[in-house]
Amino acid sequence: MLTALAIRDVVLIERLDLGFGPGLTVLTGETGAGKSILLDSLGLALGARSEQGLVRAGAEQASVAAEFAPPPGHPVFTLLAEQGLGIDEGIVLRRIVGRDGRSRAFINDQPVGAALLRRVGALLVEVQGQHDQMGLADPATHAGLLDAYGVPPGLRIAVAADHAAWRAATTALAEAKEAIAKAMRDEEWLRHAVEELGTLRPEPGEEERLAGERQRLQQSEKRAEAIASAVSELTPRDRRSGGPAAALRAAGRALQRLVPSNAPDAVNPAAPAIAALERAEEALAEAETLLSRLAEEAEADPRLLENVEERLFALRAAARKHNIAIADLAGLRESLRLRLAALETGTAQVEALELAAGEARRRFVAACARLSEARAGAAGRLDRAIAKELPPLRLERARFTASVTPLPDTAWTTQGADEVRFLIATNPGQAPGALAKIASGGELSRLMLALKVVLAGGSTVPTLVFDEVDSGIGGATAAAVGERLARVADEVQVLLVTHSPQVAARGGAHLRVAKHVAKGRAETRVEPLIGPDRQEEIARMLAGETVTAAARAAALSLLEAT
Repeated sequence: MLTALAIRDVVLIERLDLGFGPGLTVLTGETGAGKSILLDSLGLALGARSEQGLVRAGAEQASVAAEFAPPPGHPVFTLLAEQGLGIDEGIVLRRIVGRDGRSRAFINDQPVGAALLRRVGALLVEVQGQHDQMGLADPATHAGLLDAYGVPPGLRIAVAADHAAWRAATTALAEAKEAIAKAMRDEEWLRHAVEELGTLRPEPGEEERLAGERQRLQQSEKRAEAIASAVSELTPRDRRSGGPAAALRAAGRALQRLVPSNAPDAVNPAAPAIAALERAEEALAEAETLLSRLAEEAEADPRLLENVEERLFALRAAARKHNIAIADLAGLRESLRLRLAALETGTAQVEALELAAGEARRRFVAACARLSEARAGAAGRLDRAIAKELPPLRLERARFTASVTPLPDTAWTTQGADEVRFLIATNPGQAPGALAKIASGGELSRLMLALKVVLAGGSTVPTLVFDEVDSGIGGATAAAVGERLARVADEVQVLLVTHSPQVAARGGAHLRVAKHVAKGRAETRVEPLIGPDRQEEIARMLAGETVTAAARAAALSLLEAT
């Protein structure tokens, strides 16, 4: 329910803080005092269109904050959770309007769009007025209201579940048919692609393995080239040359001639050099042996490297062709193979899905039939209940009808196969029509009240606002309106703007709206009334400008009668 309303700088209101309790709260006051400003302010917090004219003269902006305490499990919490607003207790809707007419919206101080504010507001408050009918006048709400009034909940739950199952079955059937149609359109390409990928036979991790193998072979080739180059340096460049080994031996022999032949025992001064040459020749021979061995071990196989590179090229070409990674080629082949297989098994699958969809539809139709039967019975009971409420509200010639008609299967929903509409005929012989189109403003307001009396227990909206629902009536009719408003207030919170003393006397709380002029400036104020003050206000409503003792006595009688 609405627990508080804070208004700042709206038209004639500079600062106003109001608290509200359960039951029926009445707002009274002279015409022009500012009662409509209160409703406009509440509407602003609920997401109504903002206008720069709402900002009080001299102020830069206007603001309204409405605080609510919905019952646990109320649908508003689900909506807020879906929007990422984790709220599970009190809800504050706030709206700020600038001098230029631009507005900002907040829910519990979190900025939101005006559209979300309206959706939340519609779940929390329903406004019924002579010129602004919401809620019950909307045909989209009628099926839910009729079901809440007199249809076992299990029937609607079963219809929703069977509808979901039917939709799922028809979706699966449509997807299967589309898959087969697509496979048939692509059959030639599919067969070629499967055959091509089957010949290629890509393996998991093959790209990484081949890349590593190619790198190893390339390095082996470079090593072989380096060893071959080293060997070539030690190999004679022509047959007449003995190479470096022959050169070392020739150098040694030349140095041996430094000792005269006739003095064999003489010491050769080049002995160390000769020894070094002999060692170099031995080292060179050893190097040649080692290089020959390395050359044999590092002998590269150009064909093997070529094969690896060709395989990598083929894999990468296939991946580019199908616009996927090489690692996904194996999975692609399997999926294409399954699509081809679907051509063979698809017909049987579609037949099975058609049977399943047909059976799901039959279950849904049967559940809808049970729901329709229950709705027809509930509609008759609702018609009779509303008929009892109409005469005391001066609508004795009106005829209310809850119409339940079948819908074409293209319009079936989770709510069933019926169109539920609340219709009214206000004169004998008149064909029933939509509530908002047939009834006049006053008639529609009283009709809405009759509906609320009967349907209040089925509504999830915790707060109702009635704007002058008693306009143009008096006496016994006004008393009947007041009595019914009090009955509605037993189920939900009701806020009522009224000019009828009989209705005002029914209120559990009474607020008087008055206009005061201070320092040449008008200002709207609201004060709660209790005891003698409340009696005086109702006496004013009875007598007019001059309150008499008889009016006060009549006011006391009205208060005591409630």
